[in-house]
Amino acid sequence: MVQSESHPPGAAGDNHGRLVLLLIAGLPVTMILAATWLWFFVVKGNLDIVGMLGTANRGQLVQPPRQLAEAGLTQVDGSAFDFAALELQWTFVVANESASCDAACEHLLYLTRQIHLAMGKEYNRIRRFYVSDVVPADTRLEVDHLSDGHPLPANFAGYLQREHGEMRVLQGDTGQMRSLFAEHASAPDSWYLVDPAGWIMMRYDDSVSYKDVIADLKFLLKNSST
Repeated sequence: MVQSESHPPGAAGDNHGRLVLLLIAGLPVTMILAATWLWFFVVKGNLDIVGMLGTANRGQLVQPPRQLAEAGLTQVDGSAFDFAALELQWTFVVANESASCDAACEHLLYLTRQIHLAMGKEYNRIRRFYVSDVVPADTRLEVDHLSDGHPLPANFAGYLQREHGEMRVLQGDTGQMRSLFAEHASAPDSWYLVDPAGWIMMRYDDSVSYKDVIADLKFLLKNSST
């Protein structure tokens, strides 16, 4: 009579337990590697994950996203701008590649200010930048009236100080402006949303309503830790 091979009691259960532990331990590593791989190809423009999965955003996703933090922008006094030194916040950017701020430019400054104010308790999680290839002192304010009905200031620099005192003003050369804000030349009603890591990731224009922009922002802030 052939006797079956015996196994120590509990050996099969122990092997099964070890396998389960290995799978549990490996899942986080696998997820991190997969996320890193996906982000690399999205940034490089080799993978349109938004096109594959769809999106509920009202704004237009910038693909691939552009890195504002590493663009080499300067401050008005000529010193280097260090994005990494700033508090982690979402950023509205109004770009203006011109020696004048016309009605479209002034309207975007007004609009982004009003949206910022409308965010209520989330106000401090957002900031605003004005980025141009011309410093405010050399920029002309070419409008007949202001969007909020306030009196016209004497010049553009005075307008920024009076109406947008909390906004940070930055400068880039023509090449930087066209690389960062490529859509603005053909769509001057464009403004941009930058994530806390410095990526320009969303573009808005007049085709998106005020309420839809706020809906996007509330969704992003709700699902963001910063």
